[in-house]
Amino acid sequence: MATRARHRRELPILSTEEISGLKPSLADVIEYRKSGLSLNWIVGCPLECGYCVRHLFDNFGMKVPRRLMSDQEAVTRLVGHRYFRAHKTPIQLLNRATDPMLPVVKPHLFEVLRKLDEQGLTNHVLVITRWRVEDEDCAILNSFTNLRLTVLVTHSGIANPGIEPVDSHIAAQSLRILFENAEQYRTVLYWRPIVPGLNDSDTDIERARELSRSAHATVFTGLFFRKEIAAYYEAHGLPVPYGQTARRKIMPEAAEQRILDAFEDGGSWGALFRKTSCAVAYAHAEADYNGHYGVRELCDICPKEQITRCKTAWAKPDLRVVTQEARALGATGEIEVNDRAIVVEGLDEPPRYYLQHGFGYQCHDRDKPHHYRQHGRAPIGWQPENGHHTA
Repeated sequence: MATRARHRRELPILSTEEISGLKPSLADVIEYRKSGLSLNWIVGCPLECGYCVRHLFDNFGMKVPRRLMSDQEAVTRLVGHRYFRAHKTPIQLLNRATDPMLPVVKPHLFEVLRKLDEQGLTNHVLVITRWRVEDEDCAILNSFTNLRLTVLVTHSGIANPGIEPVDSHIAAQSLRILFENAEQYRTVLYWRPIVPGLNDSDTDIERARELSRSAHATVFTGLFFRKEIAAYYEAHGLPVPYGQTARRKIMPEAAEQRILDAFEDGGSWGALFRKTSCAVAYAHAEADYNGHYGVRELCDICPKEQITRCKTAWAKPDLRVVTQEARALGATGEIEVNDRAIVVEGLDEPPRYYLQHGFGYQCHDRDKPHHYRQHGRAPIGWQPENGHHTA
């Protein structure tokens, strides 16, 4: 059948003993992230990108992909997860511990997509890759007719092989092939991580502008620079980009402005977005499922038609309903629904994202506010408004 990849030997499944030796967060195959409920049933990657989040899971040295469970069990766990809602919850596949388009990995990716699609699910599904995509892969991706599938191609343009050993021309070619073949799916240029002085030159920006023409949308973002990644940079003599680490991604204000100015400078460039879900929604001609419209300063670069879609769909939820759901999830303290977001206390990220995707409205932690114009990014490189941060 069309969705079957050519026959390959299946990846072996790690033993119970081997799985017990993994970091618990890595052994848990489902993680709720802002862009969706993330399913990671395969671990191990040979690409060695210096900034990879695999550093956080203590498995950067695991170069050979292995499965934690069968493809069928992975699907069963996903659709049976307490935070999964059919047709509503956005899904991410294999976005933290391997590249889904590696030759030995993609047959399992396609199999999981097939099993989800055959259930008639219409959820958004995000697949992120920086590896080679071929015409025959696109034919398989086009065969999924129910899922709202988006392939995001990571392109950094970083030339330092110690930081980015994968030639960015590979990602650029994959993007073009995906865009030329797209029928049922959509493709997004995932321009990241942008680091001032490393890959934000005029030449870098011009390259991204040209690539944006081969995508249904473009999203740009900065570096996720945690202590584990900083330690790797230092141990390998790599240029450390910032003097401190941060919980959120770092995208300095000046760097962002240079990019925005370049995309506004004439030319028929592709649509540019600050947030992944905004780009995905635009690519599918839908309103943003993360409710970013409440944070209006995010929208100042969005196409007019997308602002109209998001404005039409965006509705402030009833405080009583929000309170009932938040309390059931374990929220403590005051619960607020303002014109920008639901604000809660006592909930970590998974239940907040569950509320956010359920209401299509931003949900923030009162103790970790999103400051005005920083768009949920780290404060590094940002000048506070009027001498102080504004939530």
